[in-house]
Amino acid sequence: MPRHAAPTLVRVTDPGRDADAAEPSGDPSGDPRQFWLDAFRAVRAETERRAAPLSAEDQVVQSMPDSSPTKWHRAHVTWFFEQFLLRPHAPGYRPFDEKFAYLYNSYYVSAGPRHARPQRGMITRPSAAAIADYRAHVDAAVSELISSTNDLAKLVPIIEIGLNHEQQHQELLLTDILHAFSLNETWPAYDTDWQWPKGEAARAGDALISGIHSIGHGEPTFCFDNELPAHEVLLQPVRLSRALVTNADWLTFMADGGYTMPTLWLSDGWATVEREGWDAPGYWRNIDGEWFVMTLGGLRRVDPNKPVCHVSYYEADAFARWAGKDLPTEAEWETTARTGALGDAFGVVWQWTRSAYAAYPGYRAAPGALGEYNGKFMVNQLVLRGSSLATPEGHARPSYRNFFYPAARWQFSGLRLAHYQH
Repeated sequence: MPRHAAPTLVRVTDPGRDADAAEPSGDPSGDPRQFWLDAFRAVRAETERRAAPLSAEDQVVQSMPDSSPTKWHRAHVTWFFEQFLLRPHAPGYRPFDEKFAYLYNSYYVSAGPRHARPQRGMITRPSAAAIADYRAHVDAAVSELISSTNDLAKLVPIIEIGLNHEQQHQELLLTDILHAFSLNETWPAYDTDWQWPKGEAARAGDALISGIHSIGHGEPTFCFDNELPAHEVLLQPVRLSRALVTNADWLTFMADGGYTMPTLWLSDGWATVEREGWDAPGYWRNIDGEWFVMTLGGLRRVDPNKPVCHVSYYEADAFARWAGKDLPTEAEWETTARTGALGDAFGVVWQWTRSAYAAYPGYRAAPGALGEYNGKFMVNQLVLRGSSLATPEGHARPSYRNFFYPAARWQFSGLRLAHYQH
């Protein structure tokens, strides 16, 4: 279970939006009930804002087993509050529909049976409108509980992890609908006005790091359990690029035969290239000799100056080999990011590291269903650091550990390079 101290404000903005539009007001030390009511309402409203451009048909589609329908995301995060907050702590609470516990549980085995993940797109009923009613039902009950409880301090840890959990699904909502839209040859736009984030001006050179450093979450604020415990690491001298790898860099890699040279690739990576027919990053399309990419704004020309996006770990690793460099470890990335030396560390693309997603020394998952949140996935996946253009801002911190299987590239994932001093 994540560690908690005083209530922590989690910002819920995204690029192109007024940074204060969804931000809870007030000081938790002054009126904690109002603070948590505001925080709860802001996060819940942000989910609905992200879903608002989508039709009912858009919200039911599941384009691959790894993604989930928008309607399912909206219902699952609601079930989370119902299951872990309302059922145990709200006397007299009546569930909206007992069948929803089966339909919208995700992977919490301890919480009971669940619908098979690859078949979430088959849940055409209940309707999107019914899910809106479900959300309103739970929202009212949570608001009443926060307002009336005599032991708010007991509830805060559950409320806080519920809000952060919902924000994670806000990012997945965008990545999953983009994947679905990418399979439509008419190239629909989620938002016709969407623009790639401006980011920072490209930073030249490298940042040198070495020695003994502490990584992990060491502050008395919210974090997920996989960021704990903070611990020391010894780093050999290494230089991390201050800039992200760009589309121009990737086009050079492609022109040099990067996708056709098996010596650059891990064995599983090369097998994936051959099986999937990869010859460019995810969502890239070659139309009449010019490269385009599917974005939240529809099909756009590839901008050579923007960071490359939608690449898998296998591709990132092959590119690093081609460049005669390496991917950084997550400890190297975190240590360097804490110095402020990395350009676009946050808010553009997640950055692959070469670190396996594993427990930190001394990590123990919490007992019960909430202990299934992170620990059970600590095998066969790789860590990404930073945050992306779709990530709620409160999740952009140096210690945050994202993780995916090495072939995944439907996320907003890119890379920066490292090389070692000899």
